[in-house]
Amino acid sequence: MKFLYDFFPILLFFAAYKIWDIYVATGVAIAAAAVQTLAFWLKHRRFEKMHLVTFLLLLVFGGLTLLLRDPVFIKWKPTVINWLFAAVFLGSHWIGDRPLVERMMSHAIKAERPVWLRLSWMWIGFFLGIGLLNLYVAYNYSEDTWVNFKLFGMLGITLAFVIAQAFYLSRYVTETETPGKES
Repeated sequence: MKFLYDFFPILLFFAAYKIWDIYVATGVAIAAAAVQTLAFWLKHRRFEKMHLVTFLLLLVFGGLTLLLRDPVFIKWKPTVINWLFAAVFLGSHWIGDRPLVERMMSHAIKAERPVWLRLSWMWIGFFLGIGLLNLYVAYNYSEDTWVNFKLFGMLGITLAFVIAQAFYLSRYVTETETPGKES
């Protein structure tokens, strides 16, 4: 359910694009991200950082797309988001005592520092690469192909990368003993 909630603006963007055009789809995505951000705040009385960043970037890049009637701005948004992730992951090597990926996953995985650093560099490379790939598709293929790539291609590549990471990390996963269950 959280997966659908997190992808709510992208799914509505895709549907609106298929029915209307890139401009209506951009407006729908902005509105959906606003609703998503507000709904999360009303339920939890705090903002989810990812929703807020997505909404603000949609507001800027989507707003420029609508104001200037140029879809190039909305096409840049996925790249900017991914490159921001790369910058945050990279910055975490120097800010704080552990890379961000370790802070996010160390509760489930016990690994040595070199493993966390390698994993962090893999994510940095992934975010940079997917950002470049988005630009390649945006500038070398039709708008319709880019919209399909944005939903299916980027999602598929991300899932494949996460699965590859899971295999890589599987040897480090710690199993916790369930109370009342004998080993």
